[in-house]
Amino acid sequence: MSTTAPRFTVSAFRIGWYGGAGARLVWRSQELPGLLQPPARTDPETRAARADWVRTAEVCTAGWPEGCYLLRLDAVGAREPAQRYVPLTVRSVSTAGRSVFVNAVGTWHAYNRWGDADLYQGPDGENASRSLAVSFDRPYRSAHGAGQFPRYEEPLLRLAERIGLPLAYATGPNLAREPELLRGARAVLSPGHDEYWSPEQRRHVAAARDRGTNLAVFGANCCYRRVRFEGSAVGPDRLMVCHKQDYVRDPGFRQGQPPTHEFRRTPMPEPESALLGVLYDGYPVDAPYVVARPDHWLLARTGAVAGESFAHLVGVEYDRIDLRYPTPRPVEILAHSPVICKGRASTANTVYASLPAGAGLFATGTMRWVEALDAQGPAGGKERHGLDGRAGAFTRIVTENVLRAFAAGPAGHTRPAVDNVAHYYN
Repeated sequence: MSTTAPRFTVSAFRIGWYGGAGARLVWRSQELPGLLQPPARTDPETRAARADWVRTAEVCTAGWPEGCYLLRLDAVGAREPAQRYVPLTVRSVSTAGRSVFVNAVGTWHAYNRWGDADLYQGPDGENASRSLAVSFDRPYRSAHGAGQFPRYEEPLLRLAERIGLPLAYATGPNLAREPELLRGARAVLSPGHDEYWSPEQRRHVAAARDRGTNLAVFGANCCYRRVRFEGSAVGPDRLMVCHKQDYVRDPGFRQGQPPTHEFRRTPMPEPESALLGVLYDGYPVDAPYVVARPDHWLLARTGAVAGESFAHLVGVEYDRIDLRYPTPRPVEILAHSPVICKGRASTANTVYASLPAGAGLFATGTMRWVEALDAQGPAGGKERHGLDGRAGAFTRIVTENVLRAFAAGPAGHTRPAVDNVAHYYN
């Protein structure tokens, strides 16, 4: 912790439904002494920034229920009120018989500019000076301090807990490190922005899917970048390496490690569609979501009709069926939404597929799906992209249908897909 305040407190809130409150206080510290710590230290080779700080507190989570937490830090005795959050996962030891909510912590840090650099831009705002690796040993530079969790994950978590879904909790690095963690899981739930995966995470998720574990992707641009986890002075898997187009300069690649760039690229091409059924197709877009199969069981109770649209629901990134790449079959297209991306006409697709071992596969094809779960009433402002209550009601009902069906076991056995791709793509 770093603060100019003389003292601060830590309050641990478990995130969930809790009758609409959204969180429950599990623990609170006494007042702790404040300390202003040094600025970021940057590795000269990778340009990875880290907080090389003195530990100010240690929290024992023994007895805390597994789940997703926000630790709230409150300044005490400061001239102005100050408050920040720290996201924390109390992970599950076993996932058997449950749906696994996966925190996309790698993606959170890929976009985290604490220390003035992330995997996209350096201190000068240019791509050429970007970091080639990012450290988990640092805070998040965002207004609330909680990275991408509040926008792309929290609404889905609250909905899943509201309907009483049996949940297990893990992070992407947990899945990568532990080959058997998904043994017996009913479903794997990928949230709204889950872009950065290691080969190990992908391999273990694919193995679970091929044993009959359902896979639901509630975003877009999922499993797009291949990364490598390395250790730091704090512990294992604290540094995420991704050289992107400069992968040939990566010392790990020169020593025989997989390239850290897009999964679909050579060498070692593994298009994400082989796992997810859809392929990332572009950024940025803002387009209506268009229903194609209102009679499908996943759209039951929505009242939607063929061709009905929901403004702004497709964005800011989107996925589609692309038969030039490996695509599991049979697969059903549930939504077929025209988009224009950087002057190029394309489509975004929501899909459902069934696989040989019985797993069901659902992918929304839009990054705004989880954000829409909170949409109520008239169209919201800029922060909510103009999403309205209609879009909110639609996405909530479809999401409930997915979660309930996938929690019951291999959905592909009980609800096999009827392929309709030829109606849309040759």
